[in-house]
Parts: sequence; structure tokens; C-alpha cells
Amino acid sequence: MSDYYEILGVPRDASPEQIKKAYRRLAREHHPDVAGTEGASDERFKDVSRAYEVLSNPEKRRMYDMGADPASPGGGMGGGFGFQDIFETFFGAAAGAGAQRGPIPRARRGQDALVRLDLDLAETTFGVHRDVQVDTAVVCPTCSGTCCRPGTSPRTCEVCGGRGSVQRVARSFLGQVMTSQPCAACHGFGTVIPEPCTECSGEGRVRSRRTLSVDVPAGVDTGTRIKLTGQGEVGPAGGPAGDVYLEVRERKHETFMRSGDDLHCNLPVPMTAAALGTVLVLDTLDGPREIDLRPGTQPGQVVTLKGLGVGRLHVGGRGDLHVHVEVQVPTSLDDEQAELVRRLAVLRGEERPEGRLSAANAGVFAKLRDKLAGR
Repeated sequence: MSDYYEILGVPRDASPEQIKKAYRRLAREHHPDVAGTEGASDERFKDVSRAYEVLSNPEKRRMYDMGADPASPGGGMGGGFGFQDIFETFFGAAAGAGAQRGPIPRARRGQDALVRLDLDLAETTFGVHRDVQVDTAVVCPTCSGTCCRPGTSPRTCEVCGGRGSVQRVARSFLGQVMTSQPCAACHGFGTVIPEPCTECSGEGRVRSRRTLSVDVPAGVDTGTRIKLTGQGEVGPAGGPAGDVYLEVRERKHETFMRSGDDLHCNLPVPMTAAALGTVLVLDTLDGPREIDLRPGTQPGQVVTLKGLGVGRLHVGGRGDLHVHVEVQVPTSLDDEQAELVRRLAVLRGEERPEGRLSAANAGVFAKLRDKLAGR
């Protein structure tokens, strides 16, 4: 195949203007009427004209760059550029491969299923055994996934001969091209079902409700997904089952707030108990537990109970329970109580306290932010 770029003396990325300019120069130089001779100049002029005819046409130039010569009879395939290359270029490599891959398997994998699992805090903390109902597809009990009425079997497709595809000859600018496409009679399966199962209508599967048992490990949280392999819906024609994913959603607890593996709660304490110290009994997820408040306990002080938080998923052990003390200041006092408080203030020298400011900690701003946000 001739090198048209070399004939015109232009690079392979030449612009249309460069190609036109080169052609005009060469045409004037080699035209028989201008050159005044026949033979070599005449043939040279024909080569230049042929090169310009191809390279000046965007479509013909694209074909030429891919190895075809549109100016030669039959498309003029260049060396090393065979029919398979042409087919894959214009119809895709996948199409060429698909023609040789054979019939499509009728049995295919079923889809996965996503099921939400609502759990209480105690269940996510300690783990729990749950039965979950799932609406899914199971193998047809009548045909056992064959899709055929009992006593019958699939029949080889007479149109494609069991290949699952048919070949057709299509005409194109390259000439005749052989294409392959799925057989319309068998939909690419290579077989047809002459007598479909009446139970599943030839699907090989039916809808059913199943109960799945699952052991939920300790430490799961909202968004955690538990995979049940092979428990999803059965595929068409009794194909392999997909998977079931249980997505956990933890219900909000009325007392405890979870943060990772730790739990937090607030403990209202009378002013007198905070000042004098006391022992209180708390109802935790593990049952009653004593908490020792030292004399002089301050508002916002945190008492940590080790190992009373949520179980750690995949690691073992448990987080902690953080108890945030809220000192309650009485809002109404009778005369006797007010007198006692005044006497205490006198004894402590606090009857006229100074208005001295101190830096606010981050907790104060966090509470203020939450209050403004309505939380």
C-alpha cells in the first residue's frame, strides 16, 4: 500500500490546509500539460491525485490511517491488517469474542438482598440470636430448576443448532462483513423449553418467604452489615443463590448515649449529696452497680465505670460507661432551709462572693451550641 503522506511530502498529523497546499504545488509540477513530458510525470501526477483524494476526505483518511486504502479496488487492505482486525475495529473486540463463546448458560446467579435489622442497645452490646424473615426466590419444587414440565427436557434450538448465535452477512463500505448476534429463537441459550413448568412458568424458581437464623455479634452498630453467604435469591433455572446482607440499625436508648464502644449518661445529684459525698446505685445494662461520689463532687465531673460499655466488634472486651454528674441546685427553699443555707454561707465566708470571671471550658461551649441547635 502506497504511503500517501510521503507522496505529498507532509507529516501524518498534517492539517487539511497543509495537504491542500502540498497537492497544488505537486499538481502544478507534475501535470502532463505543465511538465511537457509523458511517462514518469504522468504516473507521478496520478499518485499525487490519488493521495490527495484520500487524505483530503476525513472519512477516507481515517480508514487509511487504520490500514485500509479506499482508493484501491476492494478497499486495498494493507499488509498485516486482516479481516479480524477490521471486524474488531468497527464492531468491537467483544463482538468478535462473543461469536466464538457459545450459548449463554440458562442458569445464572441470583441477586443479593438487603434487609434492615432493628436492634436495641442491649442487643448490640451483648450480641443476640435473631430469626429474620426474607421474601426471596427458591428453587421450584416441581421442576427442581430445570424449567421444564416433569418428564420433559430442553430441546436443541433448530435455528442456531445449539450455538446460541446466528451469523449474518452485512454489506458495508469495506465490502461484505460477517456479523454474529444472539439467536432470536432461543435468546442465545442454544436450547428451547418446549413444555415449560406450570409451577414456575419456565423460570426454574418461585417466590417464597424464608426464615433465616443469625447470630449477631456483640459490638455491631448502625450501618454494620452482616453477610449471609448463599442465602439470597436463587438464580434463574436454579442458578446459584446470591447473598443476604443484614444492615443493622440501633434504636435510640432512653438513658444511654453510645459513642463508639463507650456509653454516656447523666446522673442528677442533689447539691447536698455532691457536697457531702454519697454512694448511689445505678441501673446499668449489666444490672445494678454502685457509684461512689466523693465529697465536693463538681458539676460536669465524670465518673467512669470500666468495662460496662459496648462489646468491641472483632476485638473482644468492652468499652466503658461514663457517668456525667449534674449537680441540682434547689430552686425553692422554705424559711428553715434558707436560714441553714445562710448560716453555711456565713461560716464559709461566702455571704458576699466576688464576681470574678474565669475562662470557660470547651464543654460549656458544646452545651451552648447544642442548646441553640435545639438538641
